[in-house]
Amino acid sequence: MNGGGDGALLIAQFSDLHVTASGARNAFGIDSAAGLRRCIDHLQALRRVPDLLLLSGDLTDNGVGAEYEALRELLAPLRMPYHLLAGNHDRRDALRAVFAGHPGIGNNGPICHALDLPGLRIVMLDSLVEGRDDGDLDQDQLGWLEQALDAVPAIPALVVLHHPPVSSGYSVMDRIALAPQAAQRLGKIIAARPAVQAVLCGHLHRPLQARWQGAAVAVAPSTAFQVQLRFGGGRFEPDLNAAPSYLLHYWNGRSLVTHLATA
Repeated sequence: MNGGGDGALLIAQFSDLHVTASGARNAFGIDSAAGLRRCIDHLQALRRVPDLLLLSGDLTDNGVGAEYEALRELLAPLRMPYHLLAGNHDRRDALRAVFAGHPGIGNNGPICHALDLPGLRIVMLDSLVEGRDDGDLDQDQLGWLEQALDAVPAIPALVVLHHPPVSSGYSVMDRIALAPQAAQRLGKIIAARPAVQAVLCGHLHRPLQARWQGAAVAVAPSTAFQVQLRFGGGRFEPDLNAAPSYLLHYWNGRSLVTHLATA
């Protein structure tokens, strides 16, 4: 798995796809499928096609079977492997029913899995708490994370989850981020393992970068719609002038560089 032939890796990250059933629009009247198609077309037209695509949650708008079927159809043209992660708009049973047998999906419980690329481990954590907008990680998941990282302690790693563990300054979103106790426990794990290069998240519908516990934090924008930039209070309100976007993570074997790609 190395499209460039130079030993480096290019990893794409889509987030907050909010796919609806075929032909439907979301509550804001936005055609999320059109945004995802634009991002897929843009991704596959790159001079170097990524080695891997990570989809970091809120795959669908309502977590129902017809939406996951529409998502599967939209992803069918991809010329690279992809890995799915649940967000607060997702429902695990419906996701598993449509993507049964897909790598990392499993048969029950949180959808957590690790995958190994040449010289890089990616560990995906399921922060979904069904019926809630905020996220959490229980002790079993955090223990599994420690084991996944300690199994290859000398190998650089990326940790991926839907809910950011850092404050964005936008209070309406910070109230539904990763639960503070979970973020604190996760932070201790990250801080104790310098092999972790970055924590990749979604949820905010805006790109964000931060430094946290010795690692970079990169929050992906949405392939469906971005939100108005606000600090402090304010409503969650789409920015209809902002294009569908995603992140590209370039790993050269020593360091990670993240690019914002606008479709």
